[in-house]
Amino acid sequence: MSIAAKKVLVPLTVLLAAGALAVGSGATFSSETSNTISTVTSGTLLHTNSKNGAQIFNLTNLKPGDTLTGAVKITNTGSLPATFSLTETSSTNAFTGSNLKLAIKDVTNGKTIFDGTFGGLVDGTKTDLGQIGAGAAVDYSFTVTLAQETTNDDQNKTATATYTWNSVQLAGETFAQ
Repeated sequence: MSIAAKKVLVPLTVLLAAGALAVGSGATFSSETSNTISTVTSGTLLHTNSKNGAQIFNLTNLKPGDTLTGAVKITNTGSLPATFSLTETSSTNAFTGSNLKLAIKDVTNGKTIFDGTFGGLVDGTKTDLGQIGAGAAVDYSFTVTLAQETTNDDQNKTATATYTWNSVQLAGETFAQ
């Protein structure tokens, strides 16, 4: 073998040996992470009514000029914010014309919900009350007034109304964490 051939073979042999050592040594970098199983829990939509199933007020012997106010507290006891509404499910009013007035107010937020003739809300139609956040409460007042100018025609008359409070979760919320 010539000296020139030896000069080529020696570096080639060194390169092959170095490559074999690198492949055979298992020297590589690695990284690994993991996550636990993610959890999804649904929220709740519940509300309480401070006078659930009871009369807001009961006034007998009403005379011209009398005013009576009753109160109800509606609390969103669920974990989801919701839109609330009030529905007059049924009503009767035997008083003449607009002699018997009803005012419904959101005392907490200073809003008038209704102000007109008793029974004037359309039975079966929801009246929007706005949003109530989870854990929040709103106080409502119901004020009835018999007009001072009421005549004898309204003696021994009766008016009644039944209300239902409704709540619906807010739609379209997307959560990113």
